[in-house]
Amino acid sequence: MAMTDTTMRAVQFDRAGGPEVLQLRDVPVPAPAAGQVLVRVHAASVNPRDVMSRRTRFGRFPRGTGMDYAGEVVEAGPGGAGDLRPGQPVWGYFGPVRTATGAAADYLVVGREQVAAAPAGLDAVSAAALPTVGTTALQALRDHLRLRPGHRLLVVGAAGGVGGVTVQLGRAMGAHVTAVAGASNADFCRELGADRVLDYDSAEPDGLEPRFDALVDCHGAAPRRYQRLLRRGGRGVEIAVRAFPFALRSWLVGPRVGLLISRPRRRDMEELAGYVDRGALRPVVEQVYPLTAVQDAHRAVESGHARGKRVLDLTR
Repeated sequence: MAMTDTTMRAVQFDRAGGPEVLQLRDVPVPAPAAGQVLVRVHAASVNPRDVMSRRTRFGRFPRGTGMDYAGEVVEAGPGGAGDLRPGQPVWGYFGPVRTATGAAADYLVVGREQVAAAPAGLDAVSAAALPTVGTTALQALRDHLRLRPGHRLLVVGAAGGVGGVTVQLGRAMGAHVTAVAGASNADFCRELGADRVLDYDSAEPDGLEPRFDALVDCHGAAPRRYQRLLRRGGRGVEIAVRAFPFALRSWLVGPRVGLLISRPRRRDMEELAGYVDRGALRPVVEQVYPLTAVQDAHRAVESGHARGKRVLDLTR
């Protein structure tokens, strides 16, 4: 695929603040260096960590936004891209944005560990909804909680982006899944594979039996309240998405509930693709926006009310 464009659209901001600081600009198309791949972005999702980054005053400006994406390979830097070829559908996740462009741009340069072949059968919008929340849920269940078949898993905030994937992966790994969500999302959580759904407002967690082997707290609203439900030797993890001193958060959640900050790894993207291809994992997209409506997408994520992901469609 010949590279002909020299400029591209990219969302940037020059100062920390609300969604209004996000601006759509024309900037030069980046060139991949050795060990990098240039990707044409077709879709990118908006995450709570994008909101947190937008509010952060530290770091250089202008700064981009958007951590996960789906698109196609344009070209590789010197040395090639291994098994990735021009025109191949790919997806990926590269962590918090500290540079002038992020995934909310027509083109993106990423390292080879931050990009993988996209699952077969998913369109770009659907694929873009999974990388960040998928790798977060996978690393929580597989690496931190060491989930095994027959374990009893409690997912707090089960209707959101990470929570919905955690429910699905927990079920696929053979766990009995109890979801905690709002009453209006009970049926939705069951559709994702939850064996039992508890209402945030009416559930009495202290009286629940039996005790759980694993806990994933996607909200961090009341970590000690749910930690008491872990059996002796059980493990828990809180998903870190808020601007809060990590050392203090680790102390607050207690000795058996760790703090998870996910890391992009290509092998995790490949493992997620396998779950999708086997029909064990599906993306949940709540709303799709054109790139010009990026401020609206950030406002929606900032509201804290979610059933799945908000995704930017760069082809519109």
